Amino acid sequence: MSEHFRVQGGGRLVGEVAVVGAKNSVLKLMAAALLAEGTTTITNCPEILDVPLMADVLRSLGCEVVLDGSVVTITTPKELNHRADSEAMGKLRASVCVLGPLVGRCKRAVVALPGGDAIGNRPLDMHQNGLRKLGAHSEIEHGCVIAEAEGLHGAQIWLDFPSVGATENILMAAVLANGTTVIDNAAREPEIVDICVMLQQMGAKIEGAGTSTLTVHGVESLQPTEHRVIGDRIVGATWAFAAAMTRGDITVRGVDPHHLDLVLEKLRMAGAEVSVLEDGFRVVQNDRPRSVDFVTLPYPGFATDLQPFAIALSSVSDGTSMITENLFEARFRFIEEMVRLGADARTDGHHAVVRGVDRLSSAPVWASDIRAGAGLVLAGLCADGATEVYEIFHIERGYPGFVENLRKLGATVERVSA
Repeated sequence: MSEHFRVQGGGRLVGEVAVVGAKNSVLKLMAAALLAEGTTTITNCPEILDVPLMADVLRSLGCEVVLDGSVVTITTPKELNHRADSEAMGKLRASVCVLGPLVGRCKRAVVALPGGDAIGNRPLDMHQNGLRKLGAHSEIEHGCVIAEAEGLHGAQIWLDFPSVGATENILMAAVLANGTTVIDNAAREPEIVDICVMLQQMGAKIEGAGTSTLTVHGVESLQPTEHRVIGDRIVGATWAFAAAMTRGDITVRGVDPHHLDLVLEKLRMAGAEVSVLEDGFRVVQNDRPRSVDFVTLPYPGFATDLQPFAIALSSVSDGTSMITENLFEARFRFIEEMVRLGADARTDGHHAVVRGVDRLSSAPVWASDIRAGAGLVLAGLCADGATEVYEIFHIERGYPGFVENLRKLGATVERVSA
């Protein structure tokens, strides 16, 4: 049976919603547990489809993994299997983050090329080049990244681009390398800081978390720990855009509002009243939003994950917006579905021009990735009639209790089997 969401337009979202742990952090934290023999406990985990998939990847490497609601317990053996080529590897992008821990701990790894969202080309060159700098030999053969080394040593590593995945893999390999590693032009995302905090709790020596230069002093071994995942800023921002698009009033709890400073400022520019709280924020939009331009950039810039919501908001705003995508070219596939809903949008290279309309029109649409799926649901709330959103498994890979939270805020949304 295939399932889809049926979204009734016309509702104003009002109420409070709680955000749990970040998808873009928890999967990497699970991989970091490979670095220490023993039992690591991760709390505040989101109950999303990608967590059990990552658990399957770790089990294939010899770990025992127990999922109990928002708690994940990982028991890592003394002798790890270095081959990560199970079926689960092809279902999520984050599976590639086992590469660094395996090379660091086992000094060899065979990791199947990952799957995940179809948002554009995401090569592993920087991952491999970083590992080579640390002393590993790495190549791609038969659909797998193969890396091995007699021993890893500290190195000076410059990333051509502040890639989150490359920063994570190099960091997790370097913590057990002999000597000091400096990663320049490192990613600065809050999720990188979260990994650094957990690794430090495990005994790693890391300086510069949250800056563009990470200095790692290698240690002989790490110990298991207990760690709480940071709140999901992308999910928090999703609800912020939902308030602005539906002219609603939503309070979001469980996320650091300073992780969303730029996003909240953009919504203020669109006419929203934004209040920053100790554990979240409140967004109130009383009138039709004003058009705002968006440019995606690495953190602390506007996140590429939020680009679909910027387009959805622009489609119902007063005026014309330009959205510039600097990271993943295929994200503009979302616009094809928005046009089905009556959006006035066109693309030119890595720019999209969106002229706001008074109201969108309901239509069947298809999600191409996690954020596109959520963006289409929010757009459906701004359409006349009922919009049907298909391929909803994408949404459930990143949003725990999505329909339940929407209903709590007053939306008319149902899951339909057909």
